[in-house]
Amino acid sequence: MVTREELESFLDRLASEGANYTEVEPGLWIVKPGGMLDADVVVNYSPPVALLRVKVMDLPKDERAAAGLARRLLELNASDLVHGSYGIQSDAIVLTEALELSHLDYEEFLASYEGITLALAAHLRELAPFREAR
Repeated sequence: MVTREELESFLDRLASEGANYTEVEPGLWIVKPGGMLDADVVVNYSPPVALLRVKVMDLPKDERAAAGLARRLLELNASDLVHGSYGIQSDAIVLTEALELSHLDYEEFLASYEGITLALAAHLRELAPFREAR
């Protein structure tokens, strides 16, 4: 099983490729991907899994817009996301992925991290009208 220290070494490797991260409490990091994507990826060491999560936007207050957004996110879950998924947490839309620590290696962690950041970058323009419906 991957330890907290090993997971942090994965983050060190990300940092060598341009990301920045800060540990906000033991086993909880905020990763800033850098580049054009202005979003924080939260990495949480929570055995038996590591959780990756990014807040995409606030849930629209308008019920019609929220329903349209929910439908589109379900479509994206089915067509564009391999492992992660969009969901609702409190009043926010989040993109999450859970990775089993029992067999996690850096390549799997990197693929998940890149999958989340690439999906978000690809979907933000399409989701922008829903952000404006707040």
